[in-house]
Amino acid sequence: MVETITLQEALGFSAFALLLGLMTMRFKPELRRATLVTLLIIVFGLGGLAVLTRFQPIPAQLAIAVVPREICLFIVALGNIKIWIAFLGNVLLARRAVPRILAEVSMFVSLVVYALFRMEALGVNLTAITFSATALTAIIGFAAQSTLGNLMGGISLQLDNTCRIGDWIEIEGVTGEVVSIRWRYTAITTTTNVTIVIPNAELMKSKVTLLGRRGDERVAWRRPIEFGIGYEWTPGQVLAVVAAALDRLEIALVAARPTAICICAGFDASAIRYVVYYYLTDIKAYLETDSRVRVHVYAALGRAGMEIPISRQDLYMHSARHMAQSTGAHEQRSRVALLRSLELFAPLTDDETHALAAQLRISPMASGDVVTKQGEPSDSLYILARGDVAIFRDGEHGKGRKLLAKLAAPAFFGEMGLLTGQARTATIVAESEVLCYRLDKHGFEAIIQARPELAEAMSRTVAERQAANDATLASLSAEARAQATGTRASEIVRRIRQFFGLDA
Repeated sequence: MVETITLQEALGFSAFALLLGLMTMRFKPELRRATLVTLLIIVFGLGGLAVLTRFQPIPAQLAIAVVPREICLFIVALGNIKIWIAFLGNVLLARRAVPRILAEVSMFVSLVVYALFRMEALGVNLTAITFSATALTAIIGFAAQSTLGNLMGGISLQLDNTCRIGDWIEIEGVTGEVVSIRWRYTAITTTTNVTIVIPNAELMKSKVTLLGRRGDERVAWRRPIEFGIGYEWTPGQVLAVVAAALDRLEIALVAARPTAICICAGFDASAIRYVVYYYLTDIKAYLETDSRVRVHVYAALGRAGMEIPISRQDLYMHSARHMAQSTGAHEQRSRVALLRSLELFAPLTDDETHALAAQLRISPMASGDVVTKQGEPSDSLYILARGDVAIFRDGEHGKGRKLLAKLAAPAFFGEMGLLTGQARTATIVAESEVLCYRLDKHGFEAIIQARPELAEAMSRTVAERQAANDATLASLSAEARAQATGTRASEIVRRIRQFFGLDA
């Protein structure tokens, strides 16, 4: 039979464990289920001890009679130790972020101490066991050097916070997120959902690059995007174009601070090398975000007419001149058809439409590109040939935006900049892959100088469009609205004539 004092001691320790368990569940609700399971294990062990106080299944004179009691005591001790360690690591020392492996080592050491205590209580000769254990440990240590190295590596990694769960690291060309640090290995998961298991001993010996962390501080990860541009354009021209595009960059997961920059990185046989550096806020999405930045840089270069060099070793059987002429003629026809589809250019004659089409400059935009920014000076108009754009009104001090409208091709916007030089009154952002044509004052000036009466015809179209979009005119009658449109058209005509010097 189990001594009553043994059961009382077990009940005393378990009562204290119950208190700690309740406190753990109170402060860490996510541990409630695990704590309840552990408490049930303790109850099971105590129930076994209670039964053994009344019944003795094995005769007391046999040496193995103590086995049922020791099993029940071990169950109670295991539950108690788990509760105490969970309380210390997750409640009492929660702010210190105690490594998981330290809790596991503490568990192991506590069980060893408990085992030694119980062996001494049972009258086992610990001196002889210690001598034998020393020799056995030496043999096992020699045979399991690798395992012990992994164990010590795992302890070192967590104690000095070299790597933490959730960190992104690069080791031997592999980039991944640390998802587990165990006694024997560290596991990282790549962006392709492949989990790589690295023995801790190897991890300690290798060069590990820690991404997105400086000491204990999480920081944005600087990413390089390389590209090359031909020698037709000077580095100053290329850097200016890309810098202007980066200044307007609005891409998810790209940090606003530090700002993205572009540098000239070197000179190759057929191109000058450049690198864009941007800062990524979520390392998981580095491949997708790299792609988005490349798309925006490519669009910016396209708007400036700057080509990324390609290999010209292929042999073309067709005449290059014929191909260029064919392409140019098709492009001209497309531009003329686009201009004729827009009401603003309806007053133009066929000759004027063809002349104006030749003045259009291709301006491709990637999704998310800022086409115009509210408050910017302007002297140009954009013609939307393909895609969709959204029109926003910026809040005070550039904070917050309100969606005013959306435009789908074919359409035009920014006409007041072209006709009067008025600063941009709205911010316009590409909602998809967009093809725009840009028409500036210089390209339009010859036509309006030759036929000044165009100012009056075009001003009427612009005034009607503004009146239709003006919320303050929405409640006016048709007659009052027409009168307001006429007044506005007269003002626009005056400003057009002044901008182009038609009154001189």
